[in-house]
This record gives sequence, C-alpha cells and structure tokens, in this order.
Amino acid sequence: MFRLVVDQSEMRQMSDVGAYEAKTHLPKLLERVTQGERFTITRHGVPVAYLVPVSGSQREPVSRIIQQLREFRRGRRLEGPVKELIEEGRS
Repeated sequence: MFRLVVDQSEMRQMSDVGAYEAKTHLPKLLERVTQGERFTITRHGVPVAYLVPVSGSQREPVSRIIQQLREFRRGRRLEGPVKELIEEGRS
C-alpha cells in the first residue's frame, strides 16, 4: 500500500512505504527510484528514511557515450605493450 505525500524541502511527490514492505520489495522500489520516483520509508507510520535517486545519476544516452569515445580516440595511436599484446593475441 502506497500513500502519496509531498516532500516539503523540495516540493516533490513522495510515496510512503512501510519498512517491512520496503524490505520485501526493495528491488522493485530501486527500479522505480532509477525512474525518478521518491519514497519515504516509515515504521509504524513514522517517517524514518528517504529512498531517493542520487543526484547526478542520470544515465547518458548510449549514442552520446559512443560519440565521446570516438572523439577521445581521434588523434591517438595504440603503441607500446598494449599494441604488442593485441598483435600477439591475433597470431
């Protein structure tokens, strides 16, 4: 059972979830947190903890990461022991 409340510090909607339910359904709650939901964990109706996304934890799109890797590689050459290991693995 989830009850919707408002977090006064950031004025964001938060759902209350009991401690037992949070323990029982933690993987599902964590998945919902990664989607931006926020929860207040209660014990006997008294708030004891918040379950919120870590700030700055938004994933970058894969296409952006690939673009950054390509930009990083530009102008760099593979030399030294790494190149030798690669060549050794190919033979």
